[in-house]
Amino acid sequence: MRGADKCTYDQLMNSSIMNLSVQQLRRAANIKDKIQSLENKLSRILGSPAEATANGAPKLKRRRKMSAAARRKISLAAKARWAKVKRHKK
Repeated sequence: MRGADKCTYDQLMNSSIMNLSVQQLRRAANIKDKIQSLENKLSRILGSPAEATANGAPKLKRRRKMSAAARRKISLAAKARWAKVKRHKK
């Protein structure tokens, strides 16, 4: 393709959307919703590791919970580091 002939998918979609009637846009939106619903069902059936959310973005992984003992250990270590820094500043 030549440089002038190149057109991105988004540009093509935007230009074609501008020429659609309201009824056609509603129909397209309904079809898109059905496609999204079917993709979600397929992901649940196949157990896809990167399941999609309603907006198509992958779900974020759940954060691991840290035990209270681990948080305390980290806190004590940080306090010890700061105490050491403060001792050397004097």
